[in-house]
Amino acid sequence: MTARPEVGLEPEVADQTVVILSGLSGGGKTAAAKLFEDLGYVVVDNLPGELLADLAELVSNEPERFAQVAIVVDIRTGDAPLALAAMRGALEGRGIAPRIVFLEARDDVLIRRYSETRHRHPLGDRRGIASSIARERRILDPIRQEADVVVDTSDLSLRQLRERLFAQVATRAQPDQLAIQIITFGFKFGVPLEADLVFDVRFMQNPFYIPELREHSGLTEPVRAYVLGQPITKRFLEFLHEFLEFTVPAYVGEGKTRLTIAIGCTGGYHRSITIGEELATWLRERDLGPVAVFHRELDRR
Repeated sequence: MTARPEVGLEPEVADQTVVILSGLSGGGKTAAAKLFEDLGYVVVDNLPGELLADLAELVSNEPERFAQVAIVVDIRTGDAPLALAAMRGALEGRGIAPRIVFLEARDDVLIRRYSETRHRHPLGDRRGIASSIARERRILDPIRQEADVVVDTSDLSLRQLRERLFAQVATRAQPDQLAIQIITFGFKFGVPLEADLVFDVRFMQNPFYIPELREHSGLTEPVRAYVLGQPITKRFLEFLHEFLEFTVPAYVGEGKTRLTIAIGCTGGYHRSITIGEELATWLRERDLGPVAVFHRELDRR
């Protein structure tokens, strides 16, 4: 019998929830599959691509048994983009709209993970792990482009991965909206791979250099007041609002379903967090789409 899901973590289920989980080898799919399993999902992994259409039929024919399903489709499937297209088409043809989640990480992180586990890369050959990773990125890029959710797991703890996954899986945009994700980060720790738009707010005066503000994050009122009180901040937010009011409808018109906005400062603890929260509030007020916010560096302190 499946254990009862943790309170507060289970996504809302209308009829059937089908997640197609894909991504790079070493990107965190095994951990993600286990998280879905812990939440009561039926998890199907490493199924040959030729059987995915049959699986779609089985899932649609037994909605009670397969109320929540996570299906891993990756490089081991064979022609992964073709297999995913067939799987997605079979599900949508039966009235089930799957959510596609793509997990990735920086090359240096993937290489380190393989070095630590001593596992063989599925595309491994004599040219080395870096070459295999590059080839896999090229092969899976069509899936990444089609994904509803893209997550860079390079610097995520298991708890953070769980929060990111289930916040995104539970969020659905209307046909005339975008599912918007805001990530705040520190440039000294690297730019998030999943970002569609990156805004650098290091031109704002830094609360780090104010002794009484240094240890407080951008979520606190004193830091917020300091950052938002700067004339240059007000002008930047006016520009950002105007830019997004113009581009979001254009993205929707082009068929885009998700938008990840990354906002960075030096350490990702003060300015970027304040601006990220302020932007999220503005987006929600205008109902441009569901908005999720993730402060990547918040737990580093």
